Amino acid sequence: MFTSHLSKRASVFAAATMLTAGAAVGVTFASGADATVKNTSFDMVRSAASVNAKCLTDARVHVTIQSKGPVEVMNVAADHLPPRTDFDLFVIQVPNAPFGVSWYQGDLESDGGGHAHGTFVGRFSIETFTVAPGVAPAPDVFHGAFPDATTNPAFNPVQMYHLGLWFNSPKDAAAAGCAATVTPFNGPHDAGVQAFNTRNFPDQSGPLRNIQP
Repeated sequence: MFTSHLSKRASVFAAATMLTAGAAVGVTFASGADATVKNTSFDMVRSAASVNAKCLTDARVHVTIQSKGPVEVMNVAADHLPPRTDFDLFVIQVPNAPFGVSWYQGDLESDGGGHAHGTFVGRFSIETFTVAPGVAPAPDVFHGAFPDATTNPAFNPVQMYHLGLWFNSPKDAAAAGCAATVTPFNGPHDAGVQAFNTRNFPDQSGPLRNIQP
């Protein structure tokens, strides 16, 4: 049975390199010659859509990632969001439109005070990537404004080091003072606009790249 959200799921993803943009960042190095980066923390910032609409001005989103070796644990904490509102978290190739390859990571749901927290387990490091060695049939499930493709394009590995957070509903976005644009960034592909992203980091050096397990 399908709901308005696909279930939270772990991804196959990763990252390393010192962060070079103005964000709250913390990095811990393990001892030894390999100087492995085990954890990091950073802020997500309001998207261009949020800034242009002058919405979510008080909201804040902070992310921490800790490597456990085989996987990473990513915690996303937000404050001053619209209360009782659903958001969809994606790992993305670049932070701003056209976003490139995008992976649905899971959901955040704010409480009555506008607080939200999510814990996600997967690969969030220098090895975070997606690949399509060849063309294959794909399930045809959703048929709305952004219907499912029935095949995939073939492509070499694409590294993905950025995060984006979308309103789950255009109606919720409009109620928060943001644009009511429909986007494909939720389970049934009828989400609202992007609320936050990691555009405070360079396109080619998103914050997930900082982790090297």
